[in-house]
Amino acid sequence: MTKELFRDDSYLKQCKALLVNQQDNKIELDQTVFYPMGGGQPGDTGVLIRHDGTRVEVRDTLKDRESGRIWHIIDEGITLEQGEVLSAEIDWERRYSLMRLHSCMHMLCAIVPAPVTGGSIRDQGTARLDFDLPDPPDKEALNQQLNALTSSDHAMTLSWITDEEMTAQADLVRTMSVQPPMGSGRVRLVEFEGVDLQPCGGTHVANSNEIGAVSIQSIKKKGKLNRRITIALT
Repeated sequence: MTKELFRDDSYLKQCKALLVNQQDNKIELDQTVFYPMGGGQPGDTGVLIRHDGTRVEVRDTLKDRESGRIWHIIDEGITLEQGEVLSAEIDWERRYSLMRLHSCMHMLCAIVPAPVTGGSIRDQGTARLDFDLPDPPDKEALNQQLNALTSSDHAMTLSWITDEEMTAQADLVRTMSVQPPMGSGRVRLVEFEGVDLQPCGGTHVANSNEIGAVSIQSIKKKGKLNRRITIALT
């Protein structure tokens, strides 16, 4: 299985990797810094650089649910050599924006006391979370609370617990629609000191103050008890 370097260090921008498998326009590496789409976060884009300097664009990164393989999606018609050593480099500007948004979603979870029914991050610098709420929160008050957190100093730390420990601490799970990734024997916890603690496999900033200024774009009703809150980096 591909070693997921991004799980322990979201700030890694590149790595050397061995090509172990290619199926049509899908490339599998022995290790990668590319995050595969999941948990509402888009897959990374970037390049694979060959020994002669040729650059192969990575259009998306996906994870096969059944096999667990991570696939780097390239253009059709390009054939690489099995066993070839490549330099895998992510589009860092795009990734960092996604990291800031994903961390901001955790801040939003901390100030909206309701279960999360869905969520996603977009390339355009926006993200949304759906909450099981009968009444909409005050937009301006929420905006002030959120920016107070994203401008404050709350360090992010990672820790791991076993699947059994995760099952025994079900209250850590905020999402009703997506369950934490279990089955490998351990689950990763993301904690922003004094603010939020929950299982999450995504990439995050090292401190909440890296998120910076944000805005609540809208709060919309989506169903009888569902409120969609859309946030944007400013």
